[in-house]
Amino acid sequence: MTLFSTMGLFIALGLLITIVLAIVVAMPWLRSKRLQHNAVDNQLLDINVTVFRERLAELKVDKDTGTIDDDHYQNQKLELERQLLDAQRQVAPMVTPGLKSRLLLIVWVPALTAMAYLLIGDRTPVFDFWAGEDRVGQVADDLLTGKIDQPPAWAISDDGRELITTMQSNVHQHADDPNRWMRLSELFLSLEATDSAIESLSRAYRLSPDNEEIATTYAQISFFANEGQLDANSRRVLQDVLAKNPQHEGAQMLMAMGEARSSNYEQAQGWIKRLRANIAAKPGDHTRALASLDELSANVDMQEQQAAAGIEVTVTINANLLPLVKADDVLFVAIRDVNGGPPFAAKRLPISVIKQGEASISLSDLDAMMPERTIASARADKIQLAVVARISHSGNAIAESGDLSGNPVVIGNEQNQVNVEINQQVP
Repeated sequence: MTLFSTMGLFIALGLLITIVLAIVVAMPWLRSKRLQHNAVDNQLLDINVTVFRERLAELKVDKDTGTIDDDHYQNQKLELERQLLDAQRQVAPMVTPGLKSRLLLIVWVPALTAMAYLLIGDRTPVFDFWAGEDRVGQVADDLLTGKIDQPPAWAISDDGRELITTMQSNVHQHADDPNRWMRLSELFLSLEATDSAIESLSRAYRLSPDNEEIATTYAQISFFANEGQLDANSRRVLQDVLAKNPQHEGAQMLMAMGEARSSNYEQAQGWIKRLRANIAAKPGDHTRALASLDELSANVDMQEQQAAAGIEVTVTINANLLPLVKADDVLFVAIRDVNGGPPFAAKRLPISVIKQGEASISLSDLDAMMPERTIASARADKIQLAVVARISHSGNAIAESGDLSGNPVVIGNEQNQVNVEINQQVP
């Protein structure tokens, strides 16, 4: 396929449409000679004849009832006839232009349309896009259908943007093919465009929810993009996979890691035991895999112990500030030295964790910003700690004007529960 084939088809179709429109516009002129010679706008004449007849009938009734005499009747009738004749003389025939004028119209409508298309905006990107499709369109299709794994060197030009754009266009042209969406997500992952990769995987999963590879890949990428947490969507996807295949090891591992990250340690240990039993039942030597699971189990135990030594923070929002909370806001909760400095533990959470103006959040050494700066070390050094909470509209860790915050709440060295109220707006 050449550039001319794509551009030529577009131009041909454009010209065809504009010519048809030009003919439609000129249709009132394209009449037979007989209609042209007799073309008279009779609408006004018809109206006057109707009015004349109605008025004449009224005069006749007035004469018959004796309201007017015969002389008056004749005078009024004569006047109506005179007005009707004047109206007939004022009706002018429609002037039909000649053949030259019609041809000029048919030629100029397409010409002016083409000029408007070219002059209103810069069409260079459109022409470049067509050129790219003609150049690497087949390569993009082969990559998306799995016929080749790597593009040829000649197809990668301008940092590969031409090929990437063509691949995206190809996927949208075959929007009902889940495998193309899956391979497009791999392209986005290689470019570190995680959000775009997740969106492509989401489309692939909706098209083929029974495909285990697509489902687990979608859940896995969402899991790591969400900082190791299972959101409601990825959890549902994994549960669907396990409902159809309870022995799916990848889904079991993601569930174990997700439950541990969500502080559901008992459930995490349950998934680890189930996964361990599946691997141990397989023939062959699985010593390394089993050792890794034992290490993961020990790590979950350690996390559980650290969480048990943490601080439970109940965050509430003053009712007067609730109307200021937006759906895309972010909640920051931190434990820091009352004298300032980096926090000993902090969490950045979506505003959705707050239900009916309240949220319960656990902060422990698992949430330490630096390994050596933990709540345990601060308490060992008798550092006075305070809990702070803030709702950020921008999502930045540094407070900005318009954010919602509360006063720091000082906690004792043995205290493991505290309430914080967000009751003011940062000026």
